[in-house]
Amino acid sequence: MAASQKLYAALFHVLLLSLFPLKAKSSARTQAEALIQWRDTLSSSPPPLTSWSRSNLHNLCRWTAVSCNPTSRTVSRINLSSLNIAGTLARFNFTPFTDLTGFDIQNNNVSGTIPSAIGSLSKLNHLDLSANLFGGSIPVEISRLTELQYLSLHNNNLSGAIPFQLASLPKVRHLDLGANYLENPDWSKFSMPSLEYLSFSLNELTSEFPAFITNCRNLTFLDLSYNHFTGQIPELLYTNLGKLETLILSNNSFQGPLSANISKLTNLKNLSLQNNLLSGRIPESIDSISGLQIVELFNNSFQGNIPSSIGQLKHLEKLDLRMNALNSTIPPELGLCTNLTYLALAVNKLSGELPLSLSNLSKLTKMGLSQNSLSEIGKLTRLQYLYLFNNNFSGSIPPEIGNLKELTNLDLSGNQLSGPLPPTLWDLTNLNLLNLFFNKINGKIPPEVGNLKMLQTLDLNTNQLHGELPQAISNITSLTAISLFGNNFSGSIPSDLGKYMPSLEGGTSESNQLERPSGSRLI
Repeated sequence: MAASQKLYAALFHVLLLSLFPLKAKSSARTQAEALIQWRDTLSSSPPPLTSWSRSNLHNLCRWTAVSCNPTSRTVSRINLSSLNIAGTLARFNFTPFTDLTGFDIQNNNVSGTIPSAIGSLSKLNHLDLSANLFGGSIPVEISRLTELQYLSLHNNNLSGAIPFQLASLPKVRHLDLGANYLENPDWSKFSMPSLEYLSFSLNELTSEFPAFITNCRNLTFLDLSYNHFTGQIPELLYTNLGKLETLILSNNSFQGPLSANISKLTNLKNLSLQNNLLSGRIPESIDSISGLQIVELFNNSFQGNIPSSIGQLKHLEKLDLRMNALNSTIPPELGLCTNLTYLALAVNKLSGELPLSLSNLSKLTKMGLSQNSLSEIGKLTRLQYLYLFNNNFSGSIPPEIGNLKELTNLDLSGNQLSGPLPPTLWDLTNLNLLNLFFNKINGKIPPEVGNLKMLQTLDLNTNQLHGELPQAISNITSLTAISLFGNNFSGSIPSDLGKYMPSLEGGTSESNQLERPSGSRLI
């Protein structure tokens, strides 16, 4: 009996001894030493890490970027984001950090591969390695981090297939693998019902729409943009993902119609489907998504009418339907979208007049309606950008143009505008660009052109302007480009006009009879 007691005592002693190294490995001192050892490997260590010092080991919990568990006084979070760190994680010893719940080194210059040892951080719930220079593949060992809720590897140089083992992470709500060079995994092995935020944007994914996503019923944010996805947008997306607030599928090769069931995405605020191969009509039922703020459908093959129901979207701020085959008039109901700041309908087959109701859009700062067949200009006093080139506008430029005091870019080129330049045009003192070429504008350029002190580009070519160029045009010292050819100007080019530009197009060109000053650089 005594012998057996001695044996048990010896075994107990051995067991105690075996525990001591484990405790040492997870002590505050060992953690502090591990951080210092890693910092010493960095090629660029920022000044804030001077608190990481061997003479300051006992103050680990007060070190920059370090947070501690108040009970154990060991490290619970490391946040090194945006500290301009350069180096690798190859020499980072993760072993002592048994209580680590957060590891954030986003927005630095950390390179190399992501160490597989990171999978030993069993309590980690937040891992952010985004906006660095990591290369190689995503280590499968990350799938061991079963407490993980937030995982971002966005904006690195990661390549290879996305590990399907990530689908075994039961608690992940935020998954961002965007802006890498990742390729298709076996989507059939994916199932991540806990996801609320998912981004695979800017990768090399080439499959049809990943079916597992339609079962992520808690998703509020989905971004698959800038990949090579093909096929149709599945109906289950509309019927299952009713919590979506942001849906970004742009810059892929999705095709087919936009389902009327999109109306079931009643929480949607951002709908971005531009640069795809979508066709058919824009569903009238879009008005059921009352909270929509952004609708981007440009560069697809949508046909038919602009739905008048869009006028019910009272929160709409941006509507971009450019580069489709829409062939209606502009519905006057658009004037009800009084929060619009951006309206782009260019390169369609629209016809008719601009509805007077558009003058209600007092917040509008950018409007582009070029390359349609429209015939009237409205009054939109907050505009900064007005692009109406390549339409069939006729008659004089309305004097109300002078009310658009905030305009920086005005392009009315390629129309049938005639008559003289309105005196109110020279009140637009914020203009950087004035393009009126390929019209039938006549009369003279008045001295008031000199009021446009901020003008950089002036293009009046191919009109019916005549007379002498006013000396005041030389006062526009910001001018970098001016084109006047195809008019009937006469007299001398103002001697100072070429001083601020490397060249002037139109001084001696066809139709004009301008004399070039000797020694000038004008062509």
